[in-house]
Amino acid sequence: MKDLNAINEKILSYKKDMTAFARDMIRIPSFSTKEGKLVARIKKEMLRVGFDRVKVDGVGNIIGFIGGGKKKIMIDAHIDTVGVGDRSAWKIDPFAGVIKNDVIYGRGATDQKLSMVSMVYAGKAIKELGLEGGYTFMAVGSVMEEDCDGLPLLHLINKEKIRPDFVVLTEPTNLAVYRGHRGRMEIKVVTKGRSCHASAPERGDNAVVKMSEIVKEITALNPKLKKDRFLGKGTVAVTCIECKTPSLNAVPDECTIYLDRRLTVGETLKSSVAEIKRLGTVKKYGAEVEVLYYNAVAWTGLKVGQEKYFPTWVLPEAHQLVQAGVKAGITALGKKPVVDKWVFSTNGVATAGRLGIPTIGFGPSNEIYAHTVNENMPVGDLLKAAVFYAAIPQYL
Repeated sequence: MKDLNAINEKILSYKKDMTAFARDMIRIPSFSTKEGKLVARIKKEMLRVGFDRVKVDGVGNIIGFIGGGKKKIMIDAHIDTVGVGDRSAWKIDPFAGVIKNDVIYGRGATDQKLSMVSMVYAGKAIKELGLEGGYTFMAVGSVMEEDCDGLPLLHLINKEKIRPDFVVLTEPTNLAVYRGHRGRMEIKVVTKGRSCHASAPERGDNAVVKMSEIVKEITALNPKLKKDRFLGKGTVAVTCIECKTPSLNAVPDECTIYLDRRLTVGETLKSSVAEIKRLGTVKKYGAEVEVLYYNAVAWTGLKVGQEKYFPTWVLPEAHQLVQAGVKAGITALGKKPVVDKWVFSTNGVATAGRLGIPTIGFGPSNEIYAHTVNENMPVGDLLKAAVFYAAIPQYL
């Protein structure tokens, strides 16, 4: 194996260009299904630093290729972001690309489009240091992950037939190596009733009152759900409630709740739906239970959709990809990285959860800033992550 110490020095020499690129990315809003302008900017940078080939696929993912070796290593960053919420809550403009004390602020800084900067410049280092050989390096900027995690990579792999042997996700890990996370799914429960004038509620059949009993029984499920020593336990939470009623002076005849169900090892779509359907109150009131379906139109105009079930996944710590990640972490950090898991869900639900492709994570910044008004990215983290992404193919 070639001496990899030179990667750190090479990446450090890119600091000014990486910082400028990162600030440009923050200045281009890229909400889910509206990532087109950012894709164009990333393509320009990939070509400028020397990627062999750049492709934009049907759903709008951007993929940069270096090398042509048989072993395919995919590094993924989703480049879409959530909205900004209450703009007055931001102390800095979320789209100004503000930098203070070598920290970049703005929407998407942590979660997680700025990881793309590290990936692109890792590719540049691989080229300039002559580290190609025996593998194909693929840097992916995926779209629509915030709306439907996994969907963009399922499209890339199943529809575009670009299947990697290994995947590294760049969601924030605080520069630790992550090897899994709980799955999740979104469930809808509906009760029906009979409307009447609210001055005489006994004449009707209140769908909201029925649902209130169901909510209590669903919430009481939490202590009974499965637990895994590494990933933790399954959870269920009622996240939204709505009803249909002729007016505020009428008894509602339909009520709907939405559930966020986090799935640990041993919990599946089938088992999780069944446990809701088995509840006494659900049976008593004949409530309907179904898994939600995602439909959208990508920025390219392509219509996409899938069931909102995102499987649990975990890779054994002894797996060669995890161990390669540890070695790359030592190269990047000068010490052995922490090996842990995400609390939230990622595109790994597709690569590892559905397709069984070995997957790990290593990302700059800390997940505690994701989706907050304090989103930020230390430039030092971008540099270390770039070293990691350039080094890991050498250990595989």
